[in-house]
Amino acid sequence: MTLDTPNFIVQKSTTDLYDFLTDFKNFELIMPENTDKFELREDGFIFALKGMPTIKLKLVEKTPHSKIVLGSASEQFPFTLTANIAEEASKSKVNFGFEGKFNPMISMMVKKPLQKFIDALSCNLEKME
Repeated sequence: MTLDTPNFIVQKSTTDLYDFLTDFKNFELIMPENTDKFELREDGFIFALKGMPTIKLKLVEKTPHSKIVLGSASEQFPFTLTANIAEEASKSKVNFGFEGKFNPMISMMVKKPLQKFIDALSCNLEKME
């Protein structure tokens, strides 16, 4: 299952945005309103949305100033969440992509909540000054 957000502009340079997103405590600032739990870990963070199971994300890959890939720490639900960053006139053009390997039944159940989740991250990040 593949989901993504449209490109959006963030009022930060690619360097500042990359630094912001690789400091995992900042994800708490852009999480959706219905976040029930948020805990920092050494290699990522744990979060839970109301009505959803707890999810642990860890850093999988980072390419300075252009890409950050977080992956699920659970082998039961393997997925990645990728932030793609590009320069756009001293600002940043960004999109989030989600790639998951789920069976069709699980995909059908989680597709809408996951799309809402990455849309909320995008919207909240776009509002950041």
